[in-house]
Amino acid sequence: MHHFRYIGQNLNCESVDLAEVARLYGTPTYVYSAATMADNYNRLASSLKGLDFQICFANKANANLAVLRHFSNMGCAFEFASAGELQRVIAAGSDVKQSVFAGVGKTEAEIKVALENQIYSFHVESEPELARINHVAGKMGVKAPIAIRVNPDVDAHTHAKISTGKSEHKFGIPLKFAAAAYEAASKYPHLTLKGVQMHIGSQMTELGPIVEAVKKVAPFAAELKTKYGISHFSIGGGIGIVYKDALASGQASWWDSLPESQRPLTPETYGAAVVPLLQPLGLKIVLEPGRFLVGNAGVLLTRVEYLKHGNGKNFLIVDAGMNDLVRPAMYDAYHEVVALHKDTTRPSLVADIVGPVCESSDCFAKERSIQEVGEGEYLAIMSAGAYGKTMACRYNARPLAAEVLVKGSSFELVCVRETFEQMTSLERIPAFLK
Repeated sequence: MHHFRYIGQNLNCESVDLAEVARLYGTPTYVYSAATMADNYNRLASSLKGLDFQICFANKANANLAVLRHFSNMGCAFEFASAGELQRVIAAGSDVKQSVFAGVGKTEAEIKVALENQIYSFHVESEPELARINHVAGKMGVKAPIAIRVNPDVDAHTHAKISTGKSEHKFGIPLKFAAAAYEAASKYPHLTLKGVQMHIGSQMTELGPIVEAVKKVAPFAAELKTKYGISHFSIGGGIGIVYKDALASGQASWWDSLPESQRPLTPETYGAAVVPLLQPLGLKIVLEPGRFLVGNAGVLLTRVEYLKHGNGKNFLIVDAGMNDLVRPAMYDAYHEVVALHKDTTRPSLVADIVGPVCESSDCFAKERSIQEVGEGEYLAIMSAGAYGKTMACRYNARPLAAEVLVKGSSFELVCVRETFEQMTSLERIPAFLK
């Protein structure tokens, strides 16, 4: 559920009229709901009662400093996949001592930064990485805490580009080789075997693959506890969100209207399934959700530039582009698009909702039915709080979008729109061209 809803005819984020945000700060602009993030975090935490657990927000989903600080204030730790993400957490005023470092290609410099900041654990993805972490830790005169990422060869039933738990994926060490990897790791003098980790994919909407993966790895975790005294089991993240019917899903009545078999995966059903499997282990459980915590907490505001009538097709051209939100172009992802001002007297329009970038893939929605809107009016692209701004780029020399955080009736700019001067500030014309 979330805190985006129409109050009268105007779409609001909590108690803020989104059209006012668009008029004040321009478009494209990302807007995030602090209350939605808090609700998502608290529901997930409540579903895990009975476990010793730590939620680590995967800040690849949304790395805005204000968002990171908000989660830190709630007691959340972090999962990062680069030294840059680690440094963003520190810049947000947060501690990383309960946070974990994932990723298949950690450099020596990144490992050094993580050790200097005393992270909770590395998620080790390969045998060569064990040697590298041991080498860096040895040079620093410390012992590095590690948890080997185990690949359980489970199909997450999600998009191929965000599935990570099959044997053909680059992530982790196959379960059948994991015992040998731990045996090798135990012989390194500068490593501490702290846990075991798995993560099979993102945007998972079914319980089956999650339960299957936990059941496959839990016995191995129990063996590691007995043999090496590991203290935690990280089960990754991946709980999906609602993209279709995104606006309606903010209301309890929408969920109640669905047959139980058709209801999307919730933290409550997730917890009910995994807690009984994990309790007997007596290990600390680490979770690394990203999209679930922020996905439905954000929208991308955009302005209509033109309504173009083609040969049997309409194009609604907006000022946001694939550089601002690449998910539809990259994953063929569905995002609901709605008008900020709802007018039921207007006829509906069927159109492709497209951006200004010079690519045919710069399309947010194809043959989408939406109320008729014209130049200067505003739209909201829903469920854009995850993998929106963090995946944005400057293609076509387009500046990065602004970001706004809402809390109740208050809202504040938490990332200023990039200027052309900022965009080019690191570039130089060499002397031989002058």
